[in-house]
Amino acid sequence: MQTSETRASTPGRAPRGLSGRASLGLLLGLGLLSGCSFAPKYQAPAAPTPSAFKELPPQTPPSTNLWQVARPEDAVPRGKWWEVFTNAELNALEEQVAVSNQNVAAAFANFLSARALVKQARAQLFPSLAADPGVTRSRQSFLSNRAGTSSQGTTFTDYSLPLDASWQLDLWGRVRNTVSANALEAQATAADLQNTRLTAQAELASDYFQLCAQDALVRLFADTVQAYRESLDLTKVRFQSGIASDEDVAQAETQLETAEAQATNLGILRAQLEHAIALLVGQPAGFFSIPLHAGSAGSPVAPLSVPSQLLQRRPDIAAGERRVAEANARIGVAKAAYFPTVTLSASGGFESTMTSSLLKWSSRVWSLGAGLSETIFDAGARKATVQQFQADYQSTVAKYRQTVLAAFQQVEDQLAALRILTRQIEQQETAVNSSQRYLTLASDRYKLGIDSYLNVITAQAIYLSNRQTLVNLRTQQMVASVQLIEAIGGGWNMSELPSRGQLLSSSPTAAR
Repeated sequence: MQTSETRASTPGRAPRGLSGRASLGLLLGLGLLSGCSFAPKYQAPAAPTPSAFKELPPQTPPSTNLWQVARPEDAVPRGKWWEVFTNAELNALEEQVAVSNQNVAAAFANFLSARALVKQARAQLFPSLAADPGVTRSRQSFLSNRAGTSSQGTTFTDYSLPLDASWQLDLWGRVRNTVSANALEAQATAADLQNTRLTAQAELASDYFQLCAQDALVRLFADTVQAYRESLDLTKVRFQSGIASDEDVAQAETQLETAEAQATNLGILRAQLEHAIALLVGQPAGFFSIPLHAGSAGSPVAPLSVPSQLLQRRPDIAAGERRVAEANARIGVAKAAYFPTVTLSASGGFESTMTSSLLKWSSRVWSLGAGLSETIFDAGARKATVQQFQADYQSTVAKYRQTVLAAFQQVEDQLAALRILTRQIEQQETAVNSSQRYLTLASDRYKLGIDSYLNVITAQAIYLSNRQTLVNLRTQQMVASVQLIEAIGGGWNMSELPSRGQLLSSSPTAAR
């Protein structure tokens, strides 16, 4: 159905159809209906959450582990979580991740693209205006009448300067729900950006501590090789004195050469870790290096309690919840297709055969129109579309709950690792001290000629193995500390997601 009114430049001719006041009244009346929306009322889906962490150390008061559903207004200040390790070199590397990491850059570009889609959808709420000026040169054909007289064809030029406007009214909320859905997807993409950044930062910290552990093993094997070399020199002296056998010398040489080979092998993993760090900070591996560390990489961070707002702090959970809300809004878009589409159109401008009179008031032309379109029969296509979006909503709810469950699992895993490693390290330190005492006794008994050199070799091997194990356990403790911080969302909070107003702003750094 379409209603229109046209005004030409013919003087003295009254327009027919709707009057200007009637058209304005129709416009205002239809505009009052634009508040309709068929999207279901949204409520964040419930997710199974425990009242306390199972793997927290027993001395932690249970009251510190209560959970609550995310509330965006409960702001938690963002912090540079890696600074808790008090390592200046790590701090400098982490600062480069947000700037130079290419996965982070790609995620930021994805956010900008999603934000642009919000602006594109919002533009549909407003009328569109187009100008189509033109010049037409034409000639009329030869004319003949019934009287037998004829007239010569004429040639003339037509000048036009029109402006055309159209506006599809959003009576049923299709456009508004599309804008809302795109805004929610943009917020989810912003959370994806934060998750990508957090993952890269946590991976960098883990690789850095493992590299520091390799340096600690390098120092350990350097000390071991020096000790084995001194043992070999002592054994050679004893052999020359007739106290030790050639077999003892061969055993000492074998032990030294084995330790040297193991020390050389440490360079492989260290180089790979250094290259991995170069990739994370966005530098070519060939141009990047980290000097050998002379001391400890830092102290482990093993918090006895974690923030209670895990659902609010994890960016992947925030992204999942925003996509649930988006799927809910898409249902409203699908349901709006059941109702007719109303389009208002208007055009106006000037038209004349002479440029001198083109802009005169008498050369004005205009028209107003309103059209309505409705699908009468589609063989159930719209119903199937609504069912599709309802199923998509249920799918996003299930994915959201799975993400929440995985988050709790990750926190519990790292709490258990830290709790157990703390005890294991204490036990391993005792084992190192005992093996050192065993080595001292074996060396003394060998020097006194009581035991063979085989006992010394056995004691040295046990001592080296225990020291290696201690280094590896401390490395696991550092990495578990990083992974626990990652599991609780780092220093991020859901309230930092860009608002709808920020998504529609011109600033390109709304999610930085």
